Amino acid sequence: MSGGATRREKREQPKAKDNELQKEESVFLQWEVLPNQQIQELLKKTMDELQIEIKTILDLRNHQICMKEAALLDYYVCGFWWAKEANFTPIKISFTMAVLHMLLDNIREKQMVLVENLMEFAKALGAACQWSTLKEDSPPLLDREEATALISYIRNSLFQKYRLYELLFTTSREELLTGMERTIEVFGCQDALTPLEEGISTHLSFH
Repeated sequence: MSGGATRREKREQPKAKDNELQKEESVFLQWEVLPNQQIQELLKKTMDELQIEIKTILDLRNHQICMKEAALLDYYVCGFWWAKEANFTPIKISFTMAVLHMLLDNIREKQMVLVENLMEFAKALGAACQWSTLKEDSPPLLDREEATALISYIRNSLFQKYRLYELLFTTSREELLTGMERTIEVFGCQDALTPLEEGISTHLSFH
C-alpha cells in the first residue's frame, strides 16, 4: 500500500517511590518510510525536488494519469511542506507524516467514518503532547502551539474534505468514471500540488 507504514515511538518516564519503579509510557507515531536522516535531506529540497523524491519513495508511477496516485502525491508532499514551513524538527515531521498516513489509511482500508477518525487523531495527538521523555523536565514532542497548528492543518487539508477522500479512495473506478464530466487526462495535466478539491471537482459530479 502506498504511503508506507507507521511505527510507534515509545518513551518512558520513570517514577521511583518507596523503592518501586513505576513507568508512565507514552506512545507516539513515527513514519517508518522516512528515517530522520532522510527527512533532513528532504528539508533541503525545493518543492519540485520534494515532489520527485516523494513520488519515488511512495512508488507513484502513474500519478499523471491516475487520480488516486495524484491525490496521494498531493497529500504527502503538501503535508511535508507544511511541516517544513512550520519549522518542525525531523522527529516532529515524521510524526506529522505518520498521522497523515494513519488517517488516510483509516479511510482507505478501514473505511472509518469521520467521527471515528477524529477520535483516532485525538489519541495520536494526545500521546505526542504528553510528557513522554526520560528526563522529567523535558518537553513533550509537540508543544501547545505546534499541536494547535497541526490540528488546524489536518482539519483544513483532510477533515473538511472527508467526503471527497471517501469517494476517491473507497469508490470503485467504474463508479468514479460514471460521474466524470471531463476526461482523466485533464486532471493528470494539472500540477499535483494544487488543492485536491480543485483537481477532482472538475471531473466528478457528487449527486
